[in-house]
Amino acid sequence: MNHTVLRNVISLIGLTAALLPASAQAACDMTGYRTTDGIAASADGDAESLTWQGEDGQTLRANFAIRNGQPIVEQLAARRSGGDWEILARNVTPDFQVTTGKRRISTAQMSFLKTAHLDTPQEIERRKWLTFWDAPLAVPGNPRWNDFLPRNASEIIRGTSTYKTSACKVTSDGARVVLTFNGLSLGIFSGEIAFTAYRGSNLLRQEAIAQTSEPSIAYVYKAGLKGFAIGDNTKLVWRDTAQHWQHELFGGSPNREPVGLRARNRLEILDAGAGSLGIFPTPHQFFFARENEVNLGYVYYRKDNNGSFSLGTMQPEHGEGYKPWGFSEEVWNRRANVAREQSDNFALYNAPPGTRQHMSVYYYLSAAAPEAAREKILAYTHNDVFKPVPGFKVLSGHYHMELNEMMSDRGTLDYQPTWVPTLKGLGINLLYLGDFHDDSHQSDPGPLRLKEQKVYFDASARLSDKDFLVMPAEEVNSYYGGHWYLLLPKPVYFTHPKALAPGKPYVENDPVYGQVYNLGSAADAFKFVNQLGGVMWVAHPRTKSSEGYPETYKDKDFFQSDRFIGGSWEALPTDLSERELCQVRCFGLEDEMSNWAPKPKFMIAEGDTYMKSPEDETYPQMAVNYLKLDHVPAYNESWAPITEGMRAGNFFGTTGEILFHNWSIEGAGAKASFNVDLEYTYPLDFAEVVWSDGKTVGRKTISLTDTQALGTRKVSIPFDARGKKWVRFTIWDAADDGAWTQPIQIGPR
Repeated sequence: MNHTVLRNVISLIGLTAALLPASAQAACDMTGYRTTDGIAASADGDAESLTWQGEDGQTLRANFAIRNGQPIVEQLAARRSGGDWEILARNVTPDFQVTTGKRRISTAQMSFLKTAHLDTPQEIERRKWLTFWDAPLAVPGNPRWNDFLPRNASEIIRGTSTYKTSACKVTSDGARVVLTFNGLSLGIFSGEIAFTAYRGSNLLRQEAIAQTSEPSIAYVYKAGLKGFAIGDNTKLVWRDTAQHWQHELFGGSPNREPVGLRARNRLEILDAGAGSLGIFPTPHQFFFARENEVNLGYVYYRKDNNGSFSLGTMQPEHGEGYKPWGFSEEVWNRRANVAREQSDNFALYNAPPGTRQHMSVYYYLSAAAPEAAREKILAYTHNDVFKPVPGFKVLSGHYHMELNEMMSDRGTLDYQPTWVPTLKGLGINLLYLGDFHDDSHQSDPGPLRLKEQKVYFDASARLSDKDFLVMPAEEVNSYYGGHWYLLLPKPVYFTHPKALAPGKPYVENDPVYGQVYNLGSAADAFKFVNQLGGVMWVAHPRTKSSEGYPETYKDKDFFQSDRFIGGSWEALPTDLSERELCQVRCFGLEDEMSNWAPKPKFMIAEGDTYMKSPEDETYPQMAVNYLKLDHVPAYNESWAPITEGMRAGNFFGTTGEILFHNWSIEGAGAKASFNVDLEYTYPLDFAEVVWSDGKTVGRKTISLTDTQALGTRKVSIPFDARGKKWVRFTIWDAADDGAWTQPIQIGPR
């Protein structure tokens, strides 16, 4: 018997242990596998092939083997109905690389902990996993952002996948089949690799599922395949940031490192003649929070020698700042300095000890040419656009665009900043900005701030359109503690200096600006929001400069009010072991807040980023809100339908791939159910109803792995509403994209 060459061919339809070669000493564990329609197995010499039905009548095939203790993808192929097999890859090896550093808590978080006398080793350890301002691979580090510096080069460890594979396992899960190989070592990580195929889709997912016991680990990874043969007609294609087709023919010298491609839509495609193989990351989970969406190059090639090359997805080891702007030298220098500082903020993924990290890459097997395959792949993200849904408008914000500074610097309001076509092109209808943050004179008592507010208001009016409303909002950050956001139903002049001048009235009539409100305390701010009919929420709760908030003021009158609608949702931190994006910091906090106050609190999906350009990869680093609204208000109309819709929770959050058309609670008492009509792209994974009686949170989860890609569904989850205060719904797909309602009150306040 040959102990070093063990061929295990995995089929997605009708595969049984009897199909394994008789000479094999070990077989894949098939106890978790069941025969499913749309899955078939066939023999081809000494190999077994798995096939599954894909899109548009195509059939896909993948062959696997274990050679010398290493998993091999012997073949990837696709064919049209009645056509010949198009071979996309032969004898390629799963390839992973990781770079790890040490997670440190930020100086902003430490400042709060010291003030609150909570700077114990236990609290520092717990809260460092929520850090935003960190760059674990930057040596020696910037003391402005992090405590416990300097870093040293010995903290940074790089590892490449090696294998001692002795076994494989096949499991069925609804309309998908998962093949797992043991024996993966990846730097300080160890675990297994898995391939998942989905009936009804041309997708094939490859991932390392690995953990480490080391403390304080933050990391980035690369994932792909190596061993592609270079032939006379080998061609890799992609579209650049200007949407032009580019190609690589592998005629140059070999590479030492992966070459990151700033490809549009994070997609590269291997042109295999009559077929093609697309390579791309998950749409959103792959990205950790940054201060911009600059395209850093998220797919790669590497010419390993004159005969072979590698392909895959990657996160680089360092970030970059946004493209500086400025007409005057003063503004240009300021923006260039901000851009440089942003490059030092690159937090990576979290890997707490013992957590199973999923480092994935997707392949799209196609019997079509690259142009047609690209169109099919982009259908999974609606072409990187937030698709319109009847009865809803797309709301997004918390963007620090320095609009007043830019227009004042240029000396005109008739100028279109690069972020306008960027966000309009993504399908945004309702946009709230955040000037007076790192720009202008936020705390000025009047003369400077009011002049700047006028520019801010007038510029927002010029940039608004029939389907695109620009609202000049503000991250106020005064009086309450931490950072908080304010959105009013109309433009209003107001000041909030650190100390209000003695005798300064709460409201006054200015000869130039008309009615002006002067805030000097938390009580003034709360009165102002109530009087003007605005809404407010905590910005980036429990991280950045809102460490310790909102829990520090949860008993205050302003928080208990329904004018304080909740907190901002941003996929921060990124932990690839979690089933939901921002599972703990966002959704966990939403549940807590909804128990603290008379009415439930909400999570508003936000960006909290800076200047944007059309060449950026903005879509994957966003989630948005779909607000129930029949039309986009004009700038000079009341925005109350927006603020009151937010206050009522009449919106859902989404990464864009799952869209709700309607949701409701039907029935009552023990026979209640939460019902949602939705559409989706990637195959669904699970849905969950979460509830609370005001103290204890409960949940019911249902599997949706029976779904096929690019469909619609009515999801209904029964739950017992007796004694419950509120209930919410959330749903996630196979690529970790999600959508969620806001909590709905069902019991007494």
